[in-house]
Amino acid sequence: MLKTDSLKHLDKIRKKTSENKKIVFISGFFNIVHPGHLRLLRFAAECGDFLVVGVYGDQVGNSLIDEDLRFEGIKAISLVDFAFVLKDKSEDFISELKPSIVVKGKEHENSFNPESDVVKAYGGKMLFSSGDISFSLVELLQSESERIVSGSFINKNDAYMKRHGFNWQDLEKVLKNLQKLKVLVIGDVIVDEYITCDPLGMSQEDPTIVVSPVGTELYIGGAGIVAAHASNLGASVSFFSITGNDEIADFVKEKFGMANVKASLFQDETRPTILKQRFRSAGKTLLRVNHLRQHPISKEIQARLKIKLFDIINEQDVIIFSDFNYGCLPQPLVDSIIQECKKNNIMMVADSQSSSQIGDVSRFTDMMLLTPTEREARLALKDFESGLVVLAEKLRQTSRAKNIFITLDKEGLLIHADVKNKRKDNYLTDQLKAMNKNPVDPAGAGDSLLICSALALASGADIWQSAYLGSVAAACQIGRNGNIPLSVSDMYPETRL
Repeated sequence: MLKTDSLKHLDKIRKKTSENKKIVFISGFFNIVHPGHLRLLRFAAECGDFLVVGVYGDQVGNSLIDEDLRFEGIKAISLVDFAFVLKDKSEDFISELKPSIVVKGKEHENSFNPESDVVKAYGGKMLFSSGDISFSLVELLQSESERIVSGSFINKNDAYMKRHGFNWQDLEKVLKNLQKLKVLVIGDVIVDEYITCDPLGMSQEDPTIVVSPVGTELYIGGAGIVAAHASNLGASVSFFSITGNDEIADFVKEKFGMANVKASLFQDETRPTILKQRFRSAGKTLLRVNHLRQHPISKEIQARLKIKLFDIINEQDVIIFSDFNYGCLPQPLVDSIIQECKKNNIMMVADSQSSSQIGDVSRFTDMMLLTPTEREARLALKDFESGLVVLAEKLRQTSRAKNIFITLDKEGLLIHADVKNKRKDNYLTDQLKAMNKNPVDPAGAGDSLLICSALALASGADIWQSAYLGSVAAACQIGRNGNIPLSVSDMYPETRL
């Protein structure tokens, strides 16, 4: 009979998996996680759909390191879907779990394995492997460490804080108020797939680089990560978007459930859920492949979306338009939402990302804040000659926005701020230098800036404080691979600020 803890773990695994999911099980002490462990875990993960790892408890045998520390080390590895401390014999747990495949290291193949008879009895398979040697293993190891935000790469900007009369204690109060907010995000949800590859060389048939994929990671992106950031920072979040009828949509729903985001996803049979693939090697992107359609959603979907959105709009502190110009936000829908927000005096913030010549951030009128890149601002105004300050003022007048942030990549942020009652000319422009000069992955910087600045404004911070917190969020986000929701603890360790 299994111990109570093991029975609880079994129940959790069964809730997380469906009958058609192939479960793979592996167990061990995992005293110090080294490249050999990662190779073995990667092999195990590729054998099925759901990898379960049992970390032997201290009472099972002699171990160099406490079970809790060993468990945390395995739990932090993205290849692992479920990890737990195993306090029973592995064969007893396997007998109850009945995984499709049990994996052990190659060194055990010619030894006695007590699990063999159990696995054979219910029709499972035992596989022995040490995993393949991979030149991309170092990159996989780095990707694990990069999930943790390190404060060492964040550059403080004391002069900016002094110039605008605030300190970190003021920002700390703002961050504590984020959990009081109700936020609604609307825009294109995107799934980003990072495929880590080994370069094998040049094809002999044609001048083509040949690679072999060795690891895959899926992340919520687009407007979806904006909503996930807001939820992880403490706000109560509602999210509206469009998906296709496919497996990627199922992944999106699962991730929003885990992120505690109340997602209203409207299925559109005429398009796939947006998937953007990045093939990477040695920390560089070799190729990007986008699976998407860009036509506007139908009037019927717009009508259904509006009914549901307007039903909760009065409850919101801020509405955030996160537009990627893939059809989720046609102009009639945008205009209707803006009109309803103005009627109910609800703060609005917007960003409109332009991947080509398509995109017009100025179509989001009467916003408290717009956060375009310089290129997006110039595209919207069809102005490729004016200086930055003139450009910001033109955009403000065209869109009737209160404040403009123009992002300048490694040069940081240009802030064009409404300072009525403080200056005769009403508007003041300043620059905030980039806080991370050595990004690991620049994707997601604008989304982080948008949501953190918007939440700060909604919680009562002034525009200068909001810009600073948004820049910290962006610096944190680009310090690691992939879109991973930011937390308040990421924002202000003492070592960072």
